[in-house]
Amino acid sequence: MQAAVVTAVLLVLAACGAPAAGSSAERSLILATTTSTQDSGLLDDLLPAFTAATGWAVKPVAVGSGQAIEMGRRGEADVVLVHSPAAEEEYVAEGTAGRRLLVMHHDYVLLGPEADPAGVRGARVDEAMRRIAGTGAVFVSRGDDSGTHAREKSLWEQAGVTPGAPWYQETGQGMGATLRVAAEKAGYTLSDRATHLAQPDGLALLVEGDPGLLNVYHVIEVTARAGERVQPEAAAAFADWITGPDAQRLIDEFGRARYGQPLFVPDAGKPDPTG
Repeated sequence: MQAAVVTAVLLVLAACGAPAAGSSAERSLILATTTSTQDSGLLDDLLPAFTAATGWAVKPVAVGSGQAIEMGRRGEADVVLVHSPAAEEEYVAEGTAGRRLLVMHHDYVLLGPEADPAGVRGARVDEAMRRIAGTGAVFVSRGDDSGTHAREKSLWEQAGVTPGAPWYQETGQGMGATLRVAAEKAGYTLSDRATHLAQPDGLALLVEGDPGLLNVYHVIEVTARAGERVQPEAAAAFADWITGPDAQRLIDEFGRARYGQPLFVPDAGKPDPTG
């Protein structure tokens, strides 16, 4: 009798559309990505649409680009969405990753107090970095091996400056937290534009539009890993979708209604500015 009842319940569940073991409703993947995609709110638009379209549920882990790539190396993620071209190319060259596809771009901006004690407003970014260092104005860095941190270090190098204490301070945190610290200290910082717009921080936008401030995002498939959890089909599903027309449309629309401008520019299928 008990076996008959269990059988009947299973039949009812099946008739009602309950997912069977191994069905698409149970599939999940881990996305290692940057804090800018989370702090800007972009993931809140993209991930539900991806799940609805493909059946893959997504667990995002938002860290710096360097940490996200390391997650791919260690087999702790199925797919990576980052903006650190040199580190990305190194990772792909190791042979444990699949396709690296252009997704979108936005740009970095140099922020600081409205009073601008270093006098950087409207300057070229390399000159702005030199003025900050020369005046000893506080500069707050993420210091977290993120794509933003990597770009900041390259800007100091291009400016011929070696930053250091006491005026140079690192948070070791993501973009949103670093913006808050910079505002509290009336300091300067480098931010992606999307996070600056999405999280009002009390800082003035002082330098923008410099070619050295372009910020490009790629998706990278994880196809081989140290661990046992290998899901190349998950990586391919996400990479195909985020570079496809539906996701590219969502990226293009994101931020327009609220900010009067898109926070990211879709780039799939275009020439890759990073080579």
